[in-house]
Amino acid sequence: MSTTTLPTTRLGATGLEITRLGLGAWAIGGGGWEFGWGPQADEQSLEAIRRALELGVNWIDTAAAYGFGHSEEVVGRALQGLAEPPYVFTKCSLLEGPGRMVAHNLRRDSILREAHSSLERLGVEAIDLYQIHWPNPPEDIEEGWAALAELKQEGLVRHIGVSNFDVSQLRRIQQIAPVETIQPEYSLVARGAERELLPFARREGIGVIVYSPMGSGMLTGGMTRERVGRLAGDDWRRRDPRFNEPELSRNLELVQRLTRVGDRHQVSPGAVAVAWTLTDPAVDGAIVGFRSAAQVDPVLAAASLQLSAEDLREIAGS
Repeated sequence: MSTTTLPTTRLGATGLEITRLGLGAWAIGGGGWEFGWGPQADEQSLEAIRRALELGVNWIDTAAAYGFGHSEEVVGRALQGLAEPPYVFTKCSLLEGPGRMVAHNLRRDSILREAHSSLERLGVEAIDLYQIHWPNPPEDIEEGWAALAELKQEGLVRHIGVSNFDVSQLRRIQQIAPVETIQPEYSLVARGAERELLPFARREGIGVIVYSPMGSGMLTGGMTRERVGRLAGDDWRRRDPRFNEPELSRNLELVQRLTRVGDRHQVSPGAVAVAWTLTDPAVDGAIVGFRSAAQVDPVLAAASLQLSAEDLREIAGS
């Protein structure tokens, strides 16, 4: 039960009224797989979910790939017995391959199996938003999208969207069924979506929720050179250029600017980073990941934070 009210907006043409921030359940999947975040205690995950819902967050974004089902299972546990459950968004097309590596599959039969498995793990009758996780293999995106349209027609999912697609791929699948939402990566350290994707979504009336608005933890204010060096061996970020030189030094300087802006507003640098993504008129909501209840409150301030022109200039370093 929510004890507070967060700002909301309409997600594209879905009719869903979502809070500007949603809870992302990537890290909740735990470690031991190709894109894991290192060890994660389920009880801490559950406490984080409960705290976010208590503060008014009304949607959770997860995926079958996160821990190969584990994230969905944890989300399902958190949903049990809730009088007012949040919207649940999840994704398909990434399967467990040899050595806990990701295998891509967009074939119809595979996606239908995935959807039924996700419904079972989440413990819901229908998924509020079902998304193709990655457009791979690219030659199969039409078959995968047709399968999502089929699931929507059957009522097993209420809305359908995609993640990580480019504009040309969106145009291809729009011929089959309308694309209701997209989910690109977008942050101060990953701005590629600004060039074509976000303007296209705005023109077409497609809902946009962005992931990793804090640069996968880089922009939280808690990431230091020393902490980067202590990342778990199975934390995928150890291989990411943003967490290695020369990008690391540039990103830590950006965090200093975010910290100065945050100090003016009495919020965390992570909240400033998230609020910055919400200034783009195409963006409806941002996905923020929490690994403990203590991480929730400082970031949720982003939902109501209004950045001034001066703030934006300082963030840009101009």
